[in-house]
Amino acid sequence: MPALPSAVRGAVITGWGTALPPKVLTNHDLEQMVDTNDAWIVERSGIRERHVGGTTIGLSIESGRAALDMSGVELGEIDALVLATTTPDTQWGNAAAVQNELGLRCGAFDINAACSGFVYGLVNAHGLIAMGAKKVLLIGTDSLSRIVDWEDRNTAVLFGDGSGAVVLEAVEGPGQLLAWDLDADGSLGRLLWADIGGFIHMEGKEVFRRAVRIMVDSATKSLDHAGLTADDITLVVPHQANIRIISAACERLGIPIERAVSVLERTGNTSSASVPLALADALDSGRVKEGDLLLLVGFGGGMTAASAVLRWGGGAPAGGPA
Repeated sequence: MPALPSAVRGAVITGWGTALPPKVLTNHDLEQMVDTNDAWIVERSGIRERHVGGTTIGLSIESGRAALDMSGVELGEIDALVLATTTPDTQWGNAAAVQNELGLRCGAFDINAACSGFVYGLVNAHGLIAMGAKKVLLIGTDSLSRIVDWEDRNTAVLFGDGSGAVVLEAVEGPGQLLAWDLDADGSLGRLLWADIGGFIHMEGKEVFRRAVRIMVDSATKSLDHAGLTADDITLVVPHQANIRIISAACERLGIPIERAVSVLERTGNTSSASVPLALADALDSGRVKEGDLLLLVGFGGGMTAASAVLRWGGGAPAGGPA
């Protein structure tokens, strides 16, 4: 992908929110359901518990409302709602349903790039702002428990449900996004897939190998576009798929694992929600300071990959009519 043109109007994140279903499914609960145990799950994935339940639309409403409340924007000022999900509740109209329940009056659409979806959505949201939108609500949500085969020990232990949202506002100048990369390799779709109405299927060992490679490749492209090196990055906010994938990707990038944000232990893999959940956790816990450089990166079924480099901080609100 090309480097971000310097003349493009940028945006900053002014609010964020999350939503997790109240029901928690622990590894010990799973021991009663499939042939597995807590030690085996933690060693191979880093996951101890995950939240299950709720709907994609319902979780999106909750996280979206929290992000709007934090940002303080008027509902009538939102120009677009972008919903990244791979588990829509209905064949179409999920984003529109969220828009209606939140009281917004704007364009609303779904995108599906699996676990890369939120970063794909982030790039799309910046594109809308570059073309004149002033405020965009971006949500990443998945309710994967609905498409998990709870008798399959290889996949049942990995996935959970959740949602994360951000409000982006246009600013005068370049904003937070320094560079981005979107990628896909359809020849690898056979490694991680789910038929409509079916369950998640995964070739675990091959997904691990390919995921690390495609994540590192995308992240390296974004760093190159931004004119940065791995040493410049303050925090990596990776897709929360598997702690071994995160560790391997960080090692190949030359970034200490201590600089990676992880909520995997308590959320599992929440697909489109995993990056915003991790980002919100880093922000809420004070790990992000003004001027910090963040690398958001992930991979997903398809197989897709996406990354973005952000310089955290504010900017002057963009003038002109909404």
